[in-house]
Amino acid sequence: QVQLVESGGGLVQAGGSLKLSCAVSGRTVSDYAMGWFRQAPGKEREFVARINWSGAMPLYAISVRGRFIISADKAGNTVYLQMNNLKPEDTAVYYCARFEDGLYSASTSYNYWGQGTQVTVSS
Repeated sequence: QVQLVESGGGLVQAGGSLKLSCAVSGRTVSDYAMGWFRQAPGKEREFVARINWSGAMPLYAISVRGRFIISADKAGNTVYLQMNNLKPEDTAVYYCARFEDGLYSASTSYNYWGQGTQVTVSS
C-alpha cells in the first residue's frame, strides 16, 4: 500500500511564500513520478507540477511557471512544492499524487492521493 501525507499549508498574504511537503511511504516508492494538483472551491482539480524521483523532467502548469518549484528528496521519500509570489487565485486545497499512466497533467493518470493541505492567500 502507498500512503501520501501532505503538510505545510496555511494562510499567507499575497506575494508571500509557502513550502508544501508530501511524505510518501509504501512499496516501490521511487519507481513512479509524483505530481501536485490543486482544487479551489467550485472548480475542478487542476495540475500544478510533476517530477521524477531523480529530479529530472519537472513540468509546471502555465499559471505557476516561474513562481513554483517542485523537488524530490529520494532518500527521504519526500516531494516538495516551493510556492513563491503567491496570489489570491492560488488559494486551493493542494494534493500530491503518484503517477500511474497516461498524461502527466490529467488527474486520472494518478492512482494514489494524499488527503490535501489547504493554502489560502489573502489579498
